[in-house]
Amino acid sequence: MYRVGIVGYGTVGKRVADAVLKQSDMELVGITAHSYNYKIGVANEKGIPIYAISDITELSENGIMVKGSIKNLLANCDVVVDCTPKKIGKYNQETYYNNFPNLKAIYQGGEKADIGASFVAQCNYRECLNQKNIRVVSCNTTGLARTLHAIDKKWPIQRVRATLIRRGTDPGEIKRGPINAIIPCLELPSHHGPDVRTVLPHIEVFTTAVVVPTTLMHMHNLSVDLKEKGATKEDVIEALRSSNRIRIVKSSSGIVSTAQIMDYAKDLGTFRGDMMDICVWEKGLGVHGKELFFMQAVHQESDIVPENIDAIRAAMGFENAEESIKMTNETLRLRR
Repeated sequence: MYRVGIVGYGTVGKRVADAVLKQSDMELVGITAHSYNYKIGVANEKGIPIYAISDITELSENGIMVKGSIKNLLANCDVVVDCTPKKIGKYNQETYYNNFPNLKAIYQGGEKADIGASFVAQCNYRECLNQKNIRVVSCNTTGLARTLHAIDKKWPIQRVRATLIRRGTDPGEIKRGPINAIIPCLELPSHHGPDVRTVLPHIEVFTTAVVVPTTLMHMHNLSVDLKEKGATKEDVIEALRSSNRIRIVKSSSGIVSTAQIMDYAKDLGTFRGDMMDICVWEKGLGVHGKELFFMQAVHQESDIVPENIDAIRAAMGFENAEESIKMTNETLRLRR
């Protein structure tokens, strides 16, 4: 039984906590709280042990039962999943290392690649076995890595050009994001391309990005140059359909927007109403000679959740990647 602690209980942290609770080989030792908010209140109602990062007065005044301090939490864990905002994970790493030398740590994609081994379960699980520090790459990088890896296994990729149409902020955030603007990323390439290469180093990926006023999902428009001719649209669709955590959106489904994908997820009764699969539009995929074009949607709040679960097992030395992915998929009700 892997004893897991979660530091940071926001958009990702609360989802990872719920996912850990569903694993038969994991125990959620607890989560951390810096101050009181409705998310901590819900965790308390669920009976999740809560450990304070700072003074407990505000938490106690709001009826939160505090189990102890963050050091008490970490002392009783085999692995910590750090879900704090970017750059804080790097700061926390020193605390983990200096005070708990045997503790394994999982970080999120907001941290730079030098914090640990970059991880996408389907792509490089085995390379991350027993690593002390693992970084689950960002939602966008995870989405790109999943589909590109599935294609590259059958038709080696020469290079990739992708435009990322990014959501302005998450649904629950009210102080961020453009209201009446499209904001171009003037960094070329955007950081996503180099980040993909920390997982798939042999694939040349160049990305550009814009931010738009929506909260639901990201969209990717990809142009992929294959090394050889021979792939057909039907072949590629079948390769993606048969891969883990990728969902083909049928032309006949009537789903023509990210809003409808999220409505579809709720109708399916998915875990938390999330869409952890990367959704590729069947009608939006085409092949011309050695060039492959497709469009995919990425639910930024949730696609990295199963990766965190698999990363815990990899860090703890669970060797069978396929079995870990299968276990995670079954507990989170993913399609494979």
